[in-house]
Amino acid sequence: MKVLAISGSPRKGGNSEVLCDEFLKGAAESGHETEKIRLAEKKIAPCLACYGCMEHHVCVRRDDMAQVLEAMKAADVIALASPVYFYSICAQMKTMIDRCMADYQAIRDKTFYLIVTAADPQHSAADETLADFRGYLRCLPGAREAGVIFGTGTWDKGDIYRHPAMKQAYEMGKEI
Repeated sequence: MKVLAISGSPRKGGNSEVLCDEFLKGAAESGHETEKIRLAEKKIAPCLACYGCMEHHVCVRRDDMAQVLEAMKAADVIALASPVYFYSICAQMKTMIDRCMADYQAIRDKTFYLIVTAADPQHSAADETLADFRGYLRCLPGAREAGVIFGTGTWDKGDIYRHPAMKQAYEMGKEI
């Protein structure tokens, strides 16, 4: 299977990105083809809500989102990772989600894993972020949530290396 991880973290090597890497490591060890997209390295402009995409399912903006959308359509499994910012999803991930408008119905029958990291140690700190992810998945035909990885209580870059979520991410990737 093709397994895609989309890292929303603006911080290279940030805690949520590290969990993406662990998830993909497990998936690769189980023989799956893996790919990671770092949204911070892509040029993705916000949606204009012009609905120019409605007829031909192609966005009027010419940037890296077309490549991200194609990778999502080609994947069987997608892990979406975001740090929690002000108890919500990060801007990079939200921009990507909004730009899926061009052809979101083609992202069909995918299995999703959700990865969240937060400074707050309580899992409830991710409630709104998970609601954002789940709202997105509700729009995708046949989307199935298979698991959530909580990297809560991780503020500083590298905190995640001492967190049980590392093993959880690896195991979830391995069990695909």
